[in-house]
Amino acid sequence: MSDFRRNRSGIWVAFFFPLVLVVGMFIGFNLRNTLRNKPKLDEVLDLINDRYVDTVNNNVLYTNAVSGILKSLDPHTIYIPADDVQGVNDELEGGFSGIGVEFAIVRDTIEVTSVIDNGPAAHAGVDIGDQVIKVGDSIVAGISITSERIIHLLKGQQGSIVNVTFKRPGNNVLALKAITRDIIPVYSVDASIMLDGITGFIKINRFSATTYDEFSKALKQLKQQGAKQLILDLRDNPGGYLEAATMMADDFLDDNKLIVYTKGVHSAKTEYKASGAGAFESGRLAILIDEGSASASEILAGAVQDWDRGVVIGRRSFGKGLVQKQYDLRDGSALRLTVAKYYTPSGRSIQRSFANGKDAYMEDYEHRFCPAN
Repeated sequence: MSDFRRNRSGIWVAFFFPLVLVVGMFIGFNLRNTLRNKPKLDEVLDLINDRYVDTVNNNVLYTNAVSGILKSLDPHTIYIPADDVQGVNDELEGGFSGIGVEFAIVRDTIEVTSVIDNGPAAHAGVDIGDQVIKVGDSIVAGISITSERIIHLLKGQQGSIVNVTFKRPGNNVLALKAITRDIIPVYSVDASIMLDGITGFIKINRFSATTYDEFSKALKQLKQQGAKQLILDLRDNPGGYLEAATMMADDFLDDNKLIVYTKGVHSAKTEYKASGAGAFESGRLAILIDEGSASASEILAGAVQDWDRGVVIGRRSFGKGLVQKQYDLRDGSALRLTVAKYYTPSGRSIQRSFANGKDAYMEDYEHRFCPAN
């Protein structure tokens, strides 16, 4: 009986050992392949973390690595760090939650230069000239603080309360004010006036989520005042939302006319056309542009020009014919990636060459006025 058990045990050992060997070899080969196929970026970062002479900040390494990758793409594909995402989005969304003041830093002193009418700070009794001493428990006077830091402290969730300590010039008494944050609008229409009895003028500084509504309201008021012709000022307007530009173009064009189309390697061709009766399809139209007019500004001006709907006056525009889409990343940062090119109704792509690098691309329009000798 004992011999039988020994023989059976030997059989199991003889079977099990090769099995373990085969499994071990399989795991080893897969591990080797995994290490071999590990992305080069992760491999380099692992070596830095394991072997570098000093302690390193992984967040900085990753940010620099991402920025390095994007340098080989177009100038408008950008990485937005998590701390900057909210501020970037605020400008396009047309508003943010804050206390409703503008300020200047004068010799390490934060002085209020403007108070928005009916805003939170105005309701709390803040006046122009008041000096900000503390925000919450943070002293902000006399410590070489940056504008970005002040904005970060004053902004916050709508309905939240921030305690701000002010000092009025000529008065050494400090006043603590509890201010309830609220939505502070960021306006797109800088000016809307009648230049004469029949000519309206509208100046637009960006194309945000609220731009078309602001434009429609301004145009309606000008027409009520007798506007029969319109000057639209897009100088120094860097663009923004494509939809805002196409909706405005729709007010100028009729008969289902093509406004713009976009396409890319991974993006199907998409056409944007005029629809329905526009608010200003007749009447003389002039659009002002300059070297600071880009993207959505160029879409609007290009559609008007291609259809001979109006005249485009000024200097050569920036030359940005790329469409970006923003992707939020897991750590709160974002990637604003170019996904398509846009083309005017006649098929023109106005994108300037960036073959000489991002710096040369961004400095191009400066050289238009100061050419190299």
